[in-house]
Amino acid sequence: MSRRKLSSEEIQAELANLPGWSVKEGKLHKEYKFKTFAQALGWMVSAGIHADKMDHHPEWSNVYNRVTVSLVTHDLDNSISSWDVELAQQMEQLAKGDA
Repeated sequence: MSRRKLSSEEIQAELANLPGWSVKEGKLHKEYKFKTFAQALGWMVSAGIHADKMDHHPEWSNVYNRVTVSLVTHDLDNSISSWDVELAQQMEQLAKGDA
């Protein structure tokens, strides 16, 4: 998928397919809650490998079993893009059964 800015309407349509995601401070945002710290950390490693392969890196933080994620495409004027949606979809796939 190529990187391109999404319109407000496109973002809203994509959010319908991303449970728990919202727009916060102009970024795609979600807080994941895992059963343990080890599961949260394992998910971050798996998601990080995928993000690195995309050359797209999340803004995220971890406290115990929670991971807070914000996605925005910096090289497209800090806008939400198709690239952010693709990474969010991958994160959802990785979290199935764990979150």
